[in-house]
Amino acid sequence: MNLPVFLAKRIYEGPAMSKQVSRPAVIISMIGIAIGLAVMIISVAVVTGFKRELRNKMTGFASHLLVTDAQALISHETNPVVWDENLQVLLRQHSQVTHIQRYSQKAGMMKTADSFLGVVLKGIGPEYQIDFFEQQLKAGEFPQFSDTVSSNCVVISQNMANKLALKVGDKIDTYFMDDNVRARKLSVAGIYETNLSAYDDLYVFTDIYMLNRLNRWVEDEATGIEVTIQDDDTLEETTYEVGALLNDFSDRRGTHYCVVNVEQMNPAVFSWLDVLDVNIWVILALMIGIAGFTMISGLLIIMIERTQMIGVLKSLGANNTIVRHLFLWLSVFIIGRGMLWGNIIGLAFYFFQKHTGVFTLDPATYYMDKVPVSLSIPVWLLLNIGTLLISVLMLVGPSYIVARIHPANSMRYE
Repeated sequence: MNLPVFLAKRIYEGPAMSKQVSRPAVIISMIGIAIGLAVMIISVAVVTGFKRELRNKMTGFASHLLVTDAQALISHETNPVVWDENLQVLLRQHSQVTHIQRYSQKAGMMKTADSFLGVVLKGIGPEYQIDFFEQQLKAGEFPQFSDTVSSNCVVISQNMANKLALKVGDKIDTYFMDDNVRARKLSVAGIYETNLSAYDDLYVFTDIYMLNRLNRWVEDEATGIEVTIQDDDTLEETTYEVGALLNDFSDRRGTHYCVVNVEQMNPAVFSWLDVLDVNIWVILALMIGIAGFTMISGLLIIMIERTQMIGVLKSLGANNTIVRHLFLWLSVFIIGRGMLWGNIIGLAFYFFQKHTGVFTLDPATYYMDKVPVSLSIPVWLLLNIGTLLISVLMLVGPSYIVARIHPANSMRYE
C-alpha cells in the first residue's frame, strides 16, 4: 500500500474522523452521492422497464415485421396475399427470422340489444403464437383456432366487454357489410386486456377459416404475414433485408409485397420512447453534477480543516502530488460509502417493485397498470463505475489547492 492510500485510510477510519468539524460536510457529501446514485438506478430501471414492456406489447400484438399488400397499410379491407411454400421458404432464408404466421382481417359491427360497436376481426390459424395473449387474458381462454373449420368463437378486449356489457359465454351478433349485409352469431370465448387502447378498442380475434369465407378467399390466402425476428436491435436492418428478398417476388395473383416494421406502423409511440432516452441522459447529468458538487464542497472543507497536517507532511518532504493523492483517496472512500447506500436504496426499490408492483400507473395514459422495472448487471455496473470515475475527476481540479499551502504558514494555522 502506497503512502497516500495508507494515510487516507487512517484518516477515514481513525476516531478523530467522527469528531471533526468537517463531519457534517462529509455526511452531506455521502448523502449527495447516495441520493444521486439511487435516483440514477431507479430512473434507468423504470425507463428501461417501461420501454421493454411497451415494445414487448407492441411486438406481441403485431410481431416485428408485417409482409402484406400495400393496401393493407391504409385500409382494413385489403387484397389477399398467397400463403404458399415458396413465400415461407423465402422468408425463412433470413437468419434473423424465427417465426412466421398468417392472419386475415375484416371490418364488422358487433351489436347487442342496447349497444353496438365497430370492430376489426382478426382471423388467425393454428401456427399463430398465442403465448402473449394468454398472458393478457382477464377471463376465459384463448382458443387454438383452426384454418379448416369455423369455431364461431371470438376473443374480445376488456374495453369491448365493458362497452357491450359482455362476459365469457355470451352470444354476440356480428354484422359484415359488403354488397349485402351478412350476420354471424359468435360466442365470447375469452376477454383480453393489453392496455394498448389503439388495439384493445379495435381488434377481435377469431379463426382464419371464417374470415376467409367472408372475404371470399381460398384456403391459402390471407391479409398478411407477421414475422418474428431474433434481435430487436436489428429491426431496421432486417426490415430492408427482408424487403430486398421479396423485391422481385410475386405470387400467383401477381401481388407485389411490401414489408414494414412495428416502429413504422406506430411512429408516435416509438418517437415517445426515443424522447425518454433524452430524459434519462438529463437525469443522469443532473444527478452526477449534484453528487460531484457536494463532494467538491466536502473536500474543500476537509482540506481547510487539515491545513496543519498538510504543512507537517510538506515539511517532512511530501510533495504536492502525494498530498493531492491523499485527499483524492480520502474522497474515494467517502464516495464509496455513499455509493454503497445509494445501491442499497436503488436496488431495494427495484426488487420491491419487481416482485410487488405496488406503484401503479394510469393504463389509459401509459399503456400499463403498474410501473415496470428492468435493470441488467452491465448497466448497473456502468452506473457505479461512471459515478465513481466522474465524481473523482471532478475533484482533481480542487485538489490542486494544496499547492498553495506553504508549510511555514500552515504550521501557525488554526
